[in-house]
Amino acid sequence: MPKYSIVVPFHNEEENVTVLYARLKQVMEQVGDSFELVLVDDGSSDKTYKLLEEIVAVDSRVLVIKLRRNFGQTSALAAGFDHASGDFILAMDGDLQHDPAEIPNFLAKLDEGFDVVSGWRKERIDNFVMRRIPSRCANWLMAKLSGVDIHDFGTTFKAYRHEVIQNIPLYGEMHRFIPALASWFGATICEIPIKNVHRERGKSHYGIGRTFRVFFDLLTIRFLLKYMTRPLHFFGGFGALGILAGSFISAVLLGIKIAYPHQNVMDQHAPLFVIGGVLIVAGIQLLAIGLLGELQVRHYHTSQHRAPYTIDRIVRLRPPVESKLIS
Repeated sequence: MPKYSIVVPFHNEEENVTVLYARLKQVMEQVGDSFELVLVDDGSSDKTYKLLEEIVAVDSRVLVIKLRRNFGQTSALAAGFDHASGDFILAMDGDLQHDPAEIPNFLAKLDEGFDVVSGWRKERIDNFVMRRIPSRCANWLMAKLSGVDIHDFGTTFKAYRHEVIQNIPLYGEMHRFIPALASWFGATICEIPIKNVHRERGKSHYGIGRTFRVFFDLLTIRFLLKYMTRPLHFFGGFGALGILAGSFISAVLLGIKIAYPHQNVMDQHAPLFVIGGVLIVAGIQLLAIGLLGELQVRHYHTSQHRAPYTIDRIVRLRPPVESKLIS
């Protein structure tokens, strides 16, 4: 059983695979403890998987996972986490923008007792308008909404205790919010500065559209952190307000009708009548949504875990079995 697992997702990174492997191998051998490299091919269409096969054929410490198609970075990381066997798991990108030489800094923080160690690109070199400003806004919002006081949620370069990351379900684009989700489980989190270097080879897979999607994910995370196990408290509150407001309007209209029986309430107060009816119906619908959410939560906690990815194959070189002398 290795002490450390390094999880790296790849998607069309044929120019970086072998270089990153050599650097990771050098750094981890200098660390001195047992380790494994979990390399995930996320449906690459170039020679990435072929190169990974060549690596795994000569190193028994490498585990290669090939996904059937491109499921996205979060699902690729989930596949790597699910198959990592180390006591401590470190995740990083496969494009060489994360320097393997900084791995010992993460491991040192884990040894101090932290559950999650997050990288912080303190000195950003990205485009100021297209990347840095949206990223800064998103990180500030995420810190405020989640209550986790770190500066950089977006980087993949993070380290985790095995038992912590195994408790966090990953899907969609949730990998960048792992610290916020981990805090919900009571994990201790710290942050260390990392270098932000230019991509040496290949083409970036990140665009401004991906940055904007983060703002929608913020709403999801806020809801998950506060109402993940009690959605009725969220929808039920608005539903109850709607029913009460609608009932008050209806009661006022009924009082007018009783006090002035010859007055045509519909002619004089038709808008209020419609508003009251809509509020009552909408309130009932929100309560129903809350109840359905409670049923979904119950189903989630009682059903079997389903992975957000499909594996094509898993490749690992089996170390030779040493012959035993029979005395």
